[in-house]
Formats: sequence, C-alpha cells, structure tokens
Amino acid sequence: MPAHFGFPLEAILIFICVIAVSVYLDLFAHRKGTDISLFDATCWSLFWLVLALAFYVYLLVHFNSEWANLYLAGYALEKSLSVDNLIVFMAIFSSFGIKSGLQHRILYYGIIGALVFRAIFVTIGAGLFMASPWVGFLFAAFVIWGGIKMLQHSGRDNEEIEDYANHWSVRFVGKLIPIYTKLHLNHFFVRPHEIAEGSATDRVTRQGLLYATPAFLCLMVIETSDVAFAFDSVPAVIAVTQEPLLVYAAMIFAILGLRSLYFVLAALARYMVHLEKAVICLMFFIGAKMALQSWNHAVFDTGIHIKAGWSLSVILGMLAAGVIASLLFPAKKAAEPTQPNSDAAS
Repeated sequence: MPAHFGFPLEAILIFICVIAVSVYLDLFAHRKGTDISLFDATCWSLFWLVLALAFYVYLLVHFNSEWANLYLAGYALEKSLSVDNLIVFMAIFSSFGIKSGLQHRILYYGIIGALVFRAIFVTIGAGLFMASPWVGFLFAAFVIWGGIKMLQHSGRDNEEIEDYANHWSVRFVGKLIPIYTKLHLNHFFVRPHEIAEGSATDRVTRQGLLYATPAFLCLMVIETSDVAFAFDSVPAVIAVTQEPLLVYAAMIFAILGLRSLYFVLAALARYMVHLEKAVICLMFFIGAKMALQSWNHAVFDTGIHIKAGWSLSVILGMLAAGVIASLLFPAKKAAEPTQPNSDAAS
C-alpha cells in the first residue's frame, strides 16, 4: 500500500460531482420552502447515509480496504461528534422562532460555509485546536442559555416572531450593518424598494442600500456554531487518519447527512410531546460537556473526559427516553365544551 493516499484525480472528481449533484437535488426537492415531514426527513437521512457508504465501497473497490476503513472510521467519528450540533441547531432556531421551511434553506446555505471552513481547517490541521478552549466557553454559555430559554417556553407553541426589533441579534449587530427587523419571505437580504411602503423607517436599524434580515443573522449564528464544533471534530478525525482527502470526505458526508437528520428530530418533536423535555436536558448536558472540555484545555486537566461514545450514548438514551415517555404518557386531549341541555334550557 502506498505511504499516502494523496489526491487521486478520479476520486476528487467523483467526490465533487456526487456532492454537487446531491446538494442540488436536495435543494430542488425543497425549493418551495414548506415544512419538512418526518417521512421526507427520514428518506433524505437514509439517502445521505447510503451515499456515504457508496463512497466507502468505491474506495474499497478502486483502492484497498486500508484506505476505505480509514475513511469509514473518520465518517463514523465525525457523525457521532456532530450529533451535538443537532441540539444546538434546535436551540438557535428556537431563539429566532423560525419554522422548518426556512430552517431547511438556512441549513443548506450553511453547507457552503461548512464546505469552505472544513477545507481550511483540514489544511491547517490540528493546530487550530489551540483556539478551541476559549470558543468552547462562549458556546457552552450559549447552549445553556438556549436550554433555559427553551425551558421557559416549554409547552408553548414556537410561534414565528413578527418583529425582531428587540431580538438580541438585532441589538448586537444592528449598529454594524443595516437590518430589516422582519422576515421577508425566505430572503437573507432585501432592498429598500422591496420593503412595504411606510415600514422602511420604523422597521430598519439604520438607512442603507441593502438590508440584512433576521434569517441572515440566524444563518451567521448557525455558521459560527459549526465553526466552533469544527475546532473539536477536526483534530479528532485527523487523529484517526492524517490523509486530507479522506478526512475532508468523511466530514462532508457526515455534515450533509446531519442536516436531514436534524429534521427527523424536529419532526419527531411535533409528534412526541415529551421529546422537548429530553432535548432541554440534552442542552444542559452538552453545555456542561463543552465547558468541561474547555476547562481541561484552558485551565487545568480535571481528569474527567467525556468520550465521543459516551456522549453519543447519553444523547441517544435521552432521546429514546423522550420518545418512550411520549408513547406511554401521551398528551391529554382538551376537554370538549359541553353543550347546554335543551330540556334543561326549556
């Protein structure tokens, strides 16, 4: 076997073509921006899983089992590490009050950023891990805060926000770039002539030639969270295999499947009445895990390390508990109003 896998032209072209065509098909299938059903999300999750395994078979047939197994090990590790992202995505969308149709658009535009950032991180290598502790503290606080917000709104419908004027993201970014404080269809940016007459003055943070919408701010938070998670996942996968192409392929196939898997979890949340409680518990678990990891690297090593396998087991166990509790203790139907007795009325 060669000392290095390198960058075989055939493998690169197949990888790029498969990813480009698959992402286009997914975006085309969801171009109408409607809510994603559980069946649709499950089918697409299986599609991305089969696609990742098909690339493994290609490596197995055209190269050898050693390179194929290194890719598969990296894919499995990245997939398990990325499960944490699902819970964080749910907290971000809950914070912005955005429905699943727009969620799909935001997540898949986020893929473009993920493709670029992961390529940069893989090129630079595990050296970026030194930045992880400080980023980890910030996102640990964000995740725990998201869990608290979800706990405060538990049991209430997640209604779409009408006006984002007082939203934390608008207050934070509004003085840097012009923002239109309402969602405008599925657009990330709007021009002044696209805004309804009479709302240009009281719905913008300041005058400009182009206004960002809350959907764009949500996209930026999603991208930032993906970068934060990459600080941990890139060195972990590089520890399995130091071949850049195999590392990158494993990460991208895992990330692409992660978006669809998110909608499986989100769709289940609509049907499983106790799943939200499990997600809230996971928010606090993941926040504590990120804070512990950051403390171990930035301050001193406590000797307590939550391995990827343990984390995955906790996540799957809590989600399973939420599903089982929903099946055993379904929500009580609201009592129907009693009709007045006609005899009594007479």
